[in-house]
Amino acid sequence: MIGHLQTNKARDAVALFEVIHSVDSVKLAVELNKWAERAGKTQAVLLEVNVSGEASKFGLKPEDLKSTVAEISRLARLETRGLMTIAPYAEAGEKARPSFRRLRELRDALGLRELSMGMTHDFEVAVEEGATMVRVGTGIFGERKRHEFTE
Repeated sequence: MIGHLQTNKARDAVALFEVIHSVDSVKLAVELNKWAERAGKTQAVLLEVNVSGEASKFGLKPEDLKSTVAEISRLARLETRGLMTIAPYAEAGEKARPSFRRLRELRDALGLRELSMGMTHDFEVAVEEGATMVRVGTGIFGERKRHEFTE
């Protein structure tokens, strides 16, 4: 599962997904752990990190990551596999490189395996910077249609 996850949807997420890419708080991790325990499974997760510091994006602050990983590692039913970020949007994928590089550095410092970063417009740069998972839905399915509602 990719995308912001509210704690009240944790039960459904654990039931439906093998990997959750967007754990952005200890509170959410605790809730996921509770539902994984009830389901009798170990839930793989990636921690979402807001490396760009954009107010419009979800994610942990890089400076809080080490302590958050330590807290989450105490949850028996979660397996933290790596980190995820969404870089600032720019037509030129090269502009995302600093965000991708920073996430790789954070991942390496924590000794984690996975890096989920890069989308259709910047995945090549993400791969160059170490992405192990990319999100290329627009490249496969095309642009999403925006629905406009009128009264």
